[in-house]
Amino acid sequence: MYQRILVPVDGSPTSDRGLQEAIRLARLTHGELRLIHVIDELSFALGIDSYGYYAGELLDLLRKDGAAILQHAADTAREHGVTVDSVLYENLEKTVQQRVIAEAEMWKADLIVIGTHGRRGVSRLVLGSSAENILRSAPVPVLLVRSSDHAA
Repeated sequence: MYQRILVPVDGSPTSDRGLQEAIRLARLTHGELRLIHVIDELSFALGIDSYGYYAGELLDLLRKDGAAILQHAADTAREHGVTVDSVLYENLEKTVQQRVIAEAEMWKADLIVIGTHGRRGVSRLVLGSSAENILRSAPVPVLLVRSSDHAA
């Protein structure tokens, strides 16, 4: 069954819902989780534009934030008795989706679990869908966990 479950996390409530479902699955299957957080070019560029940080300052801040997100998610999994490890990537050459797919292949994941807003129509087209892009390219099954905010 699903012994190696990859879970992208970003600290959002939607991501947390995906994590909770991954924990439930790992407990049922006696599996393990790998948490992944990616600092990508888009986050980096938006941070510089929005907050006026210098590149070095922003990268340090994004690293600290990413490490804290991973630590909180790992602590949550361990509280439920699930074996977990985590990786933080600074990925300025690839998209988040490409990095998640590469990690699934490298780690030999059995399943990817992703929290998603479940947007439709224009909002999905404008904002894009990381989850959809991962779903289309994943080498393994993908479980999309919809946020509780169905109006998003």
